[in-house]
Amino acid sequence: MTVGLTIYVLMWPIFVGVTMFVIARGFFKEWAQARREGRMII
Repeated sequence: MTVGLTIYVLMWPIFVGVTMFVIARGFFKEWAQARREGRMII
């Protein structure tokens, strides 16, 4: 029971980290493309 609860609690920061990484990667990819094209991202 304790091990299961520990794993459950510790998996959320991993999920959040992966999600933030995917969002940031997409943002920086689009930002770099916009800079190459000489336009604003917004």
